[in-house]
Amino acid sequence: MSTSSAVSGIQPFRIEIPQADLDYLHDRLAHARWPGDAPGGEWTRGVPLPYLKELAEYWRTRYDWRAQEAELNRYPQFTTEIDGQRIHFLHVRSEQPGAKPLLITHGFPSSVAEFTHLIEPLVDPAEGQAFHVVAPSLPGYAFSTPLSGPGWAMGRTARAWAELMRRLGYERYGVHGGDVGAGVSGMVGGLDGEHVIGVHVVTDPLTAANVATFIPGMADRLDANDPVDKLILDRMDDFAKEGSGYLAIQNSRPQTIGYGLVDSPLLQLAWIAEKVHEWTDLPVDRDQLLTTVSLYWFTGSGASAAHTLYEQAHSSEWGAPSAVPQGFAVFGADDTVRRLVPAPADAHWTEFRRGRHFPAMEAPAELAADLRAFFEPLK
Repeated sequence: MSTSSAVSGIQPFRIEIPQADLDYLHDRLAHARWPGDAPGGEWTRGVPLPYLKELAEYWRTRYDWRAQEAELNRYPQFTTEIDGQRIHFLHVRSEQPGAKPLLITHGFPSSVAEFTHLIEPLVDPAEGQAFHVVAPSLPGYAFSTPLSGPGWAMGRTARAWAELMRRLGYERYGVHGGDVGAGVSGMVGGLDGEHVIGVHVVTDPLTAANVATFIPGMADRLDANDPVDKLILDRMDDFAKEGSGYLAIQNSRPQTIGYGLVDSPLLQLAWIAEKVHEWTDLPVDRDQLLTTVSLYWFTGSGASAAHTLYEQAHSSEWGAPSAVPQGFAVFGADDTVRRLVPAPADAHWTEFRRGRHFPAMEAPAELAADLRAFFEPLK
C-alpha cells in the first residue's frame, strides 16, 4: 500500500464476529419453523425442503465459521470512507516483479468470499502475469455497511472504485467483474479511462439472456424463425415468467423483503442457495457458499444489498462507452452470447464449455488463466 494511505483515511480491518452472534445463529437454526415441502418436491417452486434442512443442519453443526473467518483474515483487509459510505476491501499485493494492479468486483448474491480460490493464483502464479489484487465489498454488502443513504447504484459505485484506486496510489490498473460487478467494472473503464488499462468481465448464456429482458426493444430485434434467436427469446420468456421473482421484489419492495432476510437465517440461506444452485453447473464448495451466506447474516446486509438493486432498477445512469481494451470470458458458452454481448471486434474473447454465473467459485484456475492472458500484453 502506498505511503499516502494513512492520510487517505484507510484503516486496517479484521473480521471478528462475536461469539454471541454465532450462538444466536445456531439457536435460531435449532429452533427453526419449517413449512411443508412443495408438491413434487422439486426446484420449480423454490428450494426443496430436504435440501434446505440438510444444508441448514450442516451450517449449524458442522460448518466452522472460525476456520473460514481465519481464512479470510489471511488477506490484508481495510476500510475507508468514500462519498460518505464505508467501503471494506481486500488488498493483497504480489511480491512478483511486474505485477499489475487489478480491481475485482463481485456481484449478487455474492461477496468477496467468492474470490478466496482466485486471489492466490493471481497474486502468485506459477508462471505469467501476476497482480496486486484489490477486492472491495460492494456498498451495502458485508462489511461495506450500513448504507449511507440512497443513490448507491452502479455509477456511484464506479466513481467510488476509481477514488479507492487513487487513494491506494495506483495510477494504472485493470478491472474485472461479473454480474453487478461487470456493470461496475465497465463503468469504471468509461469514467476513468485515463488510468484503466483494460476491462475484463465474465458472463454466461443465461445471464446474458436475463439481462436482455431489461433492454428496451430487444425482443423486437430478434427473429423467432432463427434457431439461435429463438433460443434467446425462449430464455428471456422463461426468466420473465419463472426466474425473475427474486429480482422483482428487490427492485420494487426491498424494505419488505429486507425484514425477512435480516431476521431469518433460513430465508437468507434459501435466498442465496437457490441462486447458486440455479446459476452453476460445476460444484461449488459448500463451506465457501456458507461463508457468503454467513457474511450476509452477520452483517444484516441482505436488506441493504436489496436496496442497491432497487437503486439500480430506478437509475437512468448506465455509463459512457469505454475506449479501453475489453476482455470477455464466457462460461457455459453457446452461440447466443455473441449476439447479446456488444463486444468490440478487437475484444479479447474466450469461451469455456463449463461453469456459469460464479466462475471464481466454479472454475477459478480457468478464470485466473484468462485474466493473465488478457492483461499481460496491456501496458
